[in-house]
Amino acid sequence: MVLKYILFFILHILSCRREEAMKRELVINPAWCKACGICVAFCPKNALVLTQGTVTLNREQSCILCGICELRCPDYAIYIKSE
Repeated sequence: MVLKYILFFILHILSCRREEAMKRELVINPAWCKACGICVAFCPKNALVLTQGTVTLNREQSCILCGICELRCPDYAIYIKSE
């Protein structure tokens, strides 16, 4: 019986985290981006790419919203927006 409640609790926590992650999104401000490529180099999932003088999200599904790009951007041109 206790195991049932523990499993329910774990599943509840995981579902809350999934909903929380779904409310977040990566925002790139092309006006501030100087295309230095630091965020592209540090992205652990290679979700960012340099194109035509700015950074774009190449594979949206592969972005895990870890925030490394946001921490490394010297111009604050990329950030994670949460509701």
